Amino acid sequence: MSWRKEQRRAERGYHHGNLKEALLQAALGLIAEKGAAGFTFADAARMAGVSAAAPYRHFRDRDELLSSIAQRGFEQFESRLTEAWDDGRPDTVTAFERVGRAYLAFAREEPAFYNAMFESGLPVDANAALQAASERAFHVIRAAAERLAALAPPGTPRPPAMMMALHIWSMAHGVASLFSRGDAARRKLPMSPDELLEAEVLIYLRGLGFPIDRRPQAKSTEPPPVPPEASSGSGVPPGGPWGKPK
Repeated sequence: MSWRKEQRRAERGYHHGNLKEALLQAALGLIAEKGAAGFTFADAARMAGVSAAAPYRHFRDRDELLSSIAQRGFEQFESRLTEAWDDGRPDTVTAFERVGRAYLAFAREEPAFYNAMFESGLPVDANAALQAASERAFHVIRAAAERLAALAPPGTPRPPAMMMALHIWSMAHGVASLFSRGDAARRKLPMSPDELLEAEVLIYLRGLGFPIDRRPQAKSTEPPPVPPEASSGSGVPPGGPWGKPK
């Protein structure tokens, strides 16, 4: 659900005393307009149509208000990633690609939440509920990375799943922050952000020696040609360690 829909719901509920929700939606609107660092506690109160003292009934200060928004964002983020991962169905690589697309879609469709989650400058570990929500979201990426690590072919050292999760998270966050934003700071690309992230991840996995080519092998009744390198006894396949270029 977008923050705009939630805002309309909050405006209806505020007349029944839903001050906390009205303040959260007012702050989301300000973040979407000015960024997480571009408004004050008093601005949020003014946007919600209440006195400057009213927000203190529910929030200690502006940082606590931002923490509540970031926590809600991580909860929605976790839900999106979990749905995309779908426990690795129909196969690990396909499911992981969906997670990447869901990551970028969230940044694009929910820029206010994304800004509060990652660009507010809040120390995540200072708020237990916020930290727990962020860790649950990251756990989806780590669980997927563990399944990816299990694809390492025999004889290939299996990389630590946590390291893979951090690497892939960094790639996704970089593409989202630069090219998949839903605000004016988005950079232009000659390709879609989804295509860029997919290429990055596949190159990364290929570099680790993972079998990521899921194209069906064409059947042929003719024996494969013997490359000159193989006949000379060098033992090096044409095109380097990834095989013959196509």
